[in-house]
Parts: sequence; structure tokens; C-alpha cells
Amino acid sequence: MERVDPLTIPAKGLRDWSEPIAFAAMIVALVIAPFFAYPLFLIQALCFALFACAFNLLIGYVGLLSFGHALFFGWASYLAAHAAKVWGFPPELAILTGTATAAALGLVAGALAIRRQGIYFAMITLALAQMMYFFALQAKFTGGEDGIQAVPRGKLFGLINLADQMTMYAFVVVVFLAGFLLIHRIIHSPFGEVLKAIRENESRAISLGYKTDRYKLVAFVLSATLAGVAGATKAIAFQIASLTDVHWTMSGEVVLMTLVGGLGTVFGPVVGAFVIVAMQNYLSTLEQWVTVIQGVIFVLCVLLFRRGIIGEIAHALRVRL
Repeated sequence: MERVDPLTIPAKGLRDWSEPIAFAAMIVALVIAPFFAYPLFLIQALCFALFACAFNLLIGYVGLLSFGHALFFGWASYLAAHAAKVWGFPPELAILTGTATAAALGLVAGALAIRRQGIYFAMITLALAQMMYFFALQAKFTGGEDGIQAVPRGKLFGLINLADQMTMYAFVVVVFLAGFLLIHRIIHSPFGEVLKAIRENESRAISLGYKTDRYKLVAFVLSATLAGVAGATKAIAFQIASLTDVHWTMSGEVVLMTLVGGLGTVFGPVVGAFVIVAMQNYLSTLEQWVTVIQGVIFVLCVLLFRRGIIGEIAHALRVRL
């Protein structure tokens, strides 16, 4: 058998190992993170990381910019909190209730929004989200400005007590990894390839016989559903659902997380979420200046680092290889 020199392996072959290595590194980081950081901070970051990954599925791989994703994140949070506190659901059923709510809202919002493209699509999603925000403000079961507080964490499957912080962290890690792997599978499936084709040239995809509206609707519902998983999990973990989760600024934050980490990359939204959440937590003493700093970072990303953190790293590796 002819000896193969490792130096002659194509660069593409080397790059094929990048995602498994990055995933293994992420697993190791999640395992050791609680020994160096506060578990509640990590739980918050992971919930937002899943939210950002769900949003990235829509904008990064279909090319649809939604300004209303807080609709799914926030209402899943409300319904999960209500199911756990008022209906007495265990945490797994409460999260499923919130997720189903987000999926239903995603189906309705998506069916309306995908009829338009570009800025019109974005504005429709924003309008729908704001409508539901004002409904949340007026509805009695949401608690109005007080939100739903003192939500019980309960026992997972009636056995695992989620009141313990480390147990809750482990549960959130499992939920995040399940959502992350599902998104990874979607974007690397034949369905995902069609989504990328629609992003690059929808007219050509239509000419090849694909019913692009159906693909976009399915992608929209999947994105909304996964955003709902993140919102419902956050409500159980932090024992509260509030107007902050459905406000338009939440939609803006997830856009910022995705752009900072790397639009259209697998790990970019995760990194972006951790960066933004870390800023909000560790720079909280600066009060309103945190928003100014985030704005500066957004401008710098758009002007100088348009690929985001992970996008720039991946580009640098491709150039070297």
C-alpha cells in the first residue's frame, strides 16, 4: 500500500475535522465551566445561545431576517411558567407546553410573513411581535408588568429535583445540546441544502421545482419552536416570565448575538450569546452604558468584522490551509 504523506492531505480534509474538534472543545468547556463561573450565569448564557442558534437557522441559512423572534421566546416563557405554577405541570411538560405554543405562533406568523420578502418580511414579524407584546401587557394570566413570578422548578420526571443549581445547570446543558445537534442535523441535511439554495438564489430554486414557500415556512416554524424551547427553559430555570422576554429589544439582542458570533456559522451564535450575556452581567455596574457599549460593538462588527468572531477565525484558518 502506498504511503500517504500527511502533508499532502487536502486542506478540505483538515477542515472537515474542525467541527468535531470544536464540538468536543465546547463539551469540555461546558463540563468545567461551573467550577469557574456562577451556574446561573451559565444557564442564562446557554438559554440565549440556543435562542441565537434558532434565530441563526432562519437568517443564516434561509436569509430571512426576523425582527420579531421575541414573540416565540417570550410567549413560550409565559406559557411554561403558567403551566408550571397554575396548572401544576412538571418541568418537562411545562417546557413542552411553552414549546408547542411557540410552534403554533410560528406557524401563524410564518404563514403571514413569508408572503413578503426583505424589509417587508422583517416589518411583518416585528408588527406581530409588538401586537402580542401589548396583549401580554394587558392579559391577566401574564401578570402584566409584574410577570409570572415564583415559578416552581419542580422535579424532572418526578425524580430529579431541579431546585439544586448544579442539577438545573446539567439539565439546561442537555436541552441546549439537544437543540444544537438538531439544528446541526437540519443544516447538514438535504432539507438544509435546499434552504441554502433558497438563500443564495430563490428564483433558481423555484426553477428547479422546489416549492420555496413551503421550505421557508417549515424553517420558520422550526426556528420558532427552538426559540420556544429556549424561552420555556429560561422561565423554569429563573422561575420567572416577564415582559422583557417579549419586548422588541429581545429581538434586537438576538440579532446582535448572531452578528457578533458569526452569521451563518454553526458555533457563532453560541459564542455571540456568551459574549453579550457576559457584558450584561459583568458590566452591569455601568448601567445604561452597557447598551452604548453593545451599540459600539455592533457598529464595529458591521464595519470591520462582518463575519463575526467565529466567521473571522474560520476565514483565517481557510486562508492558512
